[in-house]
Amino acid sequence: MTPEYLASIIAIALSLLFSYIPGFATWFDPKSPNIKRLVMLALLLLTAVVSFALACANLAPELAIACDTAGAWGLFKIFVAAVIANQAAYLISPKGKS
Repeated sequence: MTPEYLASIIAIALSLLFSYIPGFATWFDPKSPNIKRLVMLALLLLTAVVSFALACANLAPELAIACDTAGAWGLFKIFVAAVIANQAAYLISPKGKS
């Protein structure tokens, strides 16, 4: 599984989690669209930063992220792809009844 594919799966799962899981959805649904986007962006950024930190600390070598500038840029590209996947999943998923 490629890092891009894994990041996309996580991004889509986050979107579906906040759309359909009762505890998350009831908290998330009344938020404004800008707040919703910022929450998703923050969670995806947190995931990317934690992944990079774990890889650099050799606590998760299976992540295969190089702990250098090239690795950081690669992770940034994956982060951007994950944000796109997250927002696309949110837009195309059917909305539940409030």
